[in-house]
Amino acid sequence: MAAVLSVSGSPSPTSRTTRLLRHLDDRLRRQGHEVTPLNVRTLPAEALLGADLRHPAITAVADLFARADGVVVGTPVYKAAYSGLLKSLLDVLPQYALSGKTVLPLATGGSTAHVLAIDYALRPVLTSMGAAHIVPGWFTLDRDIAREDGVPVVAPAAAGALEQVTDQFSAVLGGRVGALAATA
Repeated sequence: MAAVLSVSGSPSPTSRTTRLLRHLDDRLRRQGHEVTPLNVRTLPAEALLGADLRHPAITAVADLFARADGVVVGTPVYKAAYSGLLKSLLDVLPQYALSGKTVLPLATGGSTAHVLAIDYALRPVLTSMGAAHIVPGWFTLDRDIAREDGVPVVAPAAAGALEQVTDQFSAVLGGRVGALAATA
């Protein structure tokens, strides 16, 4: 069982990005991983924007990254790039906070015009932070992410692709992907 940190870089309290991540967190748990969710928007703004590396919240998050075997990074796309909130977090982490880690980058947005934001904006930063393996990421349209009775729901067309990238991430971490597929 691998330790997975699931990071939402959305500033919105009703975030589709966070919904998507929590949906995938459940799949990763069923595959045998221990998943810790992190909503960056809950961290103190003064610590992030002031780059207070000794703030208890920042040191606690750095510790979460250090303990994780894998990291799922989700972000809404704003102005053809990942969120400024996520950038603020990545800036206060140690330079090689992703060293030796497997990373799954995910993005959400209103238009397919933003589909390349993962590869052209986010992937270079994750690489510079020392990620050992960045699995192919996935972009999901906002309209494909909903909430029904408080439970995150992903449209069937998007769900299949997301399951594939999540299963690839899990397989790299050593999850029980085959066992889940047999029961799904």
